[in-house]
Amino acid sequence: MRGMADKAAATAPSRIRPLPSWLLGRAAARGRSLVADALAGHGMKMWHHVVLAAVEDLEPVAQADLGRAVALDPKDLVGILNDLQDASLLVRAPDPKDRRKNAVSLTAAGRRRLEECAAAGDRANAELLAPLGPDERGEFLDMLRRIAGAGAGTGGD
Repeated sequence: MRGMADKAAATAPSRIRPLPSWLLGRAAARGRSLVADALAGHGMKMWHHVVLAAVEDLEPVAQADLGRAVALDPKDLVGILNDLQDASLLVRAPDPKDRRKNAVSLTAAGRRRLEECAAAGDRANAELLAPLGPDERGEFLDMLRRIAGAGAGTGGD
């Protein structure tokens, strides 16, 4: 995957290579690749990690609310939830507020896996930002938050 990204960088037209949007796209692709590889080492995919992290933030959370929170199509969410439940990382049970709905919660194994994946994601992001010094990393992240409209103080991988 990285070989293809390197080739794309080398073959991009000279007018395109200096564009901030193109550079951000290349950096994002590299970051996604590093994190995906790190998560794969724990038997996880990116969306599995996103869903586990969202469940941790919102639990117990109605399945439909979870789908809206992560902006995932309900059919795709069901597949991911099935994978995570089959791995005993979460449970779906009738929502105590509305028994017609499913509420999703993490298991103890899900919490452990989420911690492992968060650490792996942190290491991958550290590799991504390794060319920058500590002060530069903070400034760069602040600039990215402003560009993305994410505001100060938001973290994550």
